[in-house]
Amino acid sequence: MSYTKTEENYLKAIYGLESKFGKSVSTNDLANKLKTKASSVTDMVKKLSKKELITYEKYQGVSLTKCGKEIAINIIRNHRIWEVFLVEKLGYKWDEVHEIAEQLEHIKSEELVDRLDDFLEHPSFDPHGDPIPDKKGNIPTRKKAIQLSELGIGEEGIIVGVKNTNNEFLQYLEEMNLTLGKKIQVEKEFDFDKSKIIKTDNQSVTISKEVSSHLIIEKK
Repeated sequence: MSYTKTEENYLKAIYGLESKFGKSVSTNDLANKLKTKASSVTDMVKKLSKKELITYEKYQGVSLTKCGKEIAINIIRNHRIWEVFLVEKLGYKWDEVHEIAEQLEHIKSEELVDRLDDFLEHPSFDPHGDPIPDKKGNIPTRKKAIQLSELGIGEEGIIVGVKNTNNEFLQYLEEMNLTLGKKIQVEKEFDFDKSKIIKTDNQSVTISKEVSSHLIIEKK
């Protein structure tokens, strides 16, 4: 069965919210996520429920069915594989690829994405450090991944991901030389606001607690 771009976007949004909160998704949260009216969400939820892609009970929220989850994971897989291709093979920056991948993720050719995955040698993570589901829907994990805010003074790690993919934040990280693969060490933490001085590439920079909470580190 074929699904519209809007339907696929709803399934992807529901999956993201379910993963984040670990429970059924409210229609209000879904409306905020998709930046649309609650009435529009209600209409789409009814359609998706009829197609047995979600379960929905009034006042109880929305949950993906097995089929709905498989579709959502496949769209996420497509999106992240395209992001890798855009960065690694076409020279885009990591803050330039999200909107393009949003369009490319809806291409219906499964064979095309599989060939792209083969061409890229089956990457496990996208340019922002997010896991790329494999063809069977299995999602890779990092065993030692923590937030930079959890790293203590003197401890080292490698930047492996970001929790915030806002373009302005990614551009800020570029300016601060805090990109994926960079080795960092915490030199000092201020009691006043929990900001940190960290060292990377023989230079020290000060970052706020908010920034450090959005950087994912693989501890050395």
